[in-house]
Amino acid sequence: MTQYRRRRVRNSGFTLIEALVAMVLMGMILSALATVTAQWLPSWNRGFARVQQSELMGVAVERIVADLAVAEFVPPNRKTKHPLFEGSELSVTFVRTAIGPNTRSGLEVVRIGETADRQGPVVVRSRAPFAPGTNSPDQLYFADPVVLLRAPYRISFSYAGRDRAWRATWRDAAQLPSAVRLAIRDLSTERVLAVSTVIKIHAELPAACAGETSAAVCEEPGSADAVGVNQAAGWADADHPGRTP
Repeated sequence: MTQYRRRRVRNSGFTLIEALVAMVLMGMILSALATVTAQWLPSWNRGFARVQQSELMGVAVERIVADLAVAEFVPPNRKTKHPLFEGSELSVTFVRTAIGPNTRSGLEVVRIGETADRQGPVVVRSRAPFAPGTNSPDQLYFADPVVLLRAPYRISFSYAGRDRAWRATWRDAAQLPSAVRLAIRDLSTERVLAVSTVIKIHAELPAACAGETSAAVCEEPGSADAVGVNQAAGWADADHPGRTP
């Protein structure tokens, strides 16, 4: 009985050679897994980054479109008849109804423009409460900056009135632009991306046209105060089919 137990103990477990062989096999398997992972992990990271950038770009375009579409015809003061709207190739400033959970009811001035940081161009949305009597947006204090878009992408704006002629700037005009073209470019290739679009501004009449005595004049075809948004309604489907070429 004792001899049988000694033989059983001698035959149980792994020998040193078996343990070494198992370790070598495990090392080979781990090395193969590491090689495969090193090959597909960079591609997976690049694909994930592209998807994330596309989602962020879509959110940025939706935010810009939603803001510009509801721009209002609001003069900066009583002495000025033209609306508070300043547009350049890289930024646009306008008045809209204030939105947000911590925002007071009323109007606010929104600025969407390009700035720069260590990583390159950055598109930032900031806002300031509208103060009657302001002569220029430069007199306002813009706060609550929100980054909409980062490099390698860059945006540019162009503006058109009832004549459908695109301009790089829109300042001190008697009316709001009928449409704003938003172009998004890839800095590495300078290619205009397919998400670029044309934004139609819904405001057609200045606030003075709300009165009964002036409404008939403002609604006359060709009135200098009316904005020809209806004429621009087919732009995105005709000349610019929802995208910038």
